[in-house]
This record gives sequence, structure tokens and C-alpha cells, in this order.
Amino acid sequence: MAYKDGNGSRISGRLRSGDLLHAGLVLSVLLGFWCVSGLEVSTGKITVMEAMNGSTVLIPCTYSSCIGIQRLYFNWHYDDNGTMLKLCEGSIAAEGADPRFSVYHERVEFVGNSKKSNISILLYNITFADDGDYVCFARNFKEKNRNHSATFTLRVVDQVVEIDNTLTTIIVSVVGGVIGFLIFFMVVKALVVHFILKKDDKNKECLVGSSAGVDNTENGHTTAKGTEAKGTPKA
Repeated sequence: MAYKDGNGSRISGRLRSGDLLHAGLVLSVLLGFWCVSGLEVSTGKITVMEAMNGSTVLIPCTYSSCIGIQRLYFNWHYDDNGTMLKLCEGSIAAEGADPRFSVYHERVEFVGNSKKSNISILLYNITFADDGDYVCFARNFKEKNRNHSATFTLRVVDQVVEIDNTLTTIIVSVVGGVIGFLIFFMVVKALVVHFILKKDDKNKECLVGSSAGVDNTENGHTTAKGTEAKGTPKA
């Protein structure tokens, strides 16, 4: 099948198929970019935390989207040995809108703020039974309800182990001392070399001055500068 352009030239159907293929590739790239720049949820750089039994813990989660949000749905689940227990859920109608939420756990408080893209929760008076994974889930209507999630791991302990930095302090002190000694040694060495060179220059000046005050006569006898050799008196 052939087509005609505005000048009456014939355009083959094969060329039209190539155009369609090119347009399809461009559309695929654009769709791929749109998917990459969509919603993301994160529980922060530190995804595993130790906390003391009986303390209160902030379990963080934030979201971001380059294409914006619309009717964002979110929830929190606790992974109880494979059984997902819902802690809370809510929705945000649009950018900056106040979240509407429901809490299903007596020791959980929702502390999120849509203006800061925050959907975090607080867990009060934690026990050893609270040890495990907490999953933050979100779904954006603008992305045709694609699912996104991030996991935060809580480890409940009797006491938080403090890291002993004694060895590190000793190593840093020793290395610093060695470096300081090397710098001191190099400075002293430079000063000594400077004074030796200066002394050598003075010695050379003295030798030059003393040799300049002595003249050699033609017959090999030396006399003081400025003194004329007296001839033998005639009889």
C-alpha cells in the first residue's frame, strides 16, 4: 500500500511502518523514564536499630515522587513470623493535604506529616515481642496503583552495647605522635644543615681575606703587603 505526501510523491507503506516503530520506541523510553521517576518510600539510611526494652522508638518512613501524588494510600505492618499484623493505615488526597489515618495498635502513634512527606510511627514501651521487621507500604493512584514498600528492623535488647573506642584512640594517638616526631626531626635537621652551611661560608670568607693580605715576590720570598724589599747597600 502506498501514500502520497503534499507534493504528490508516493510514500511506501514500509516507510510508514518504520515511523510507527520509531514512535513506539520513543514512547517506551518515555514510559520507562516515567516509571523510574515515580513514587519511592524509604525507612532511612539506617534500616536496623537496637533499642532498650521499655523505651519508645520512632520507626521512620518517608515518600517522594517526581510526578506528584494523588490519593496516596499507605499502611504499616509488623511481620510476626510470617503473619503480617496491620498497625495503621491512611491516605493523603493530594500534595500537602492532611493525612487521614486509623491506628490498630494500642502502643502505636502516627506522627507523619504530609508537608514533609513523612508517614512515620512511634512505638511506645517496646517489649521483646516487638522485635522484628516493620514494613512501610505505599501506593500512588497517579502510578496506576503500583505498590512500593520499605522495611525497618527493630532489635529489642536489655541494654545498648556501647562501642569501646579505646583501641582506636590509642592507635590515633600513636600515629599522631609518630607524625609529630617526624616533623620535629625534619625541622631540627633543616636548622642544623642551615647553621653548618652558614659556618662554612664564614670559614671561606676568612680564608679568602687572609690569602689576600700576602704577596709572593718574583724570587720566591714573601713580604708583607706594602713593604718594599731593600737592595744590598753599595760599598
